[in-house]
Amino acid sequence: MIQPVLHYGMHFLLPLLVAYIFFKPNWKHAYIIMMCAMFIDLDHLLATPIFNPIRCSINFHPLHSYIAIGLYVLLLFPKKTRRIGLGLVIHIFADKIDCLLM
Repeated sequence: MIQPVLHYGMHFLLPLLVAYIFFKPNWKHAYIIMMCAMFIDLDHLLATPIFNPIRCSINFHPLHSYIAIGLYVLLLFPKKTRRIGLGLVIHIFADKIDCLLM
């Protein structure tokens, strides 16, 4: 029961906290950009079945692969891509925690 709450809490509340703390003057804009990272879950549509509660997303779906994760980390360095990079890395972090709790 705690796992879905933790998982979705990290997907939605952790980016909010990061946006509010580190991007205070424009925290709403930063939060929206970080939430756009949720679109990487569209790669779940390529899997059969689309949803499997016991499947770990990390390195299973193309946008959750180790190569993609490396690119997301690189997005953290340029200032122009930092917000989307943070959103993507937080998303992957939430999915990894979910995998560890399975």
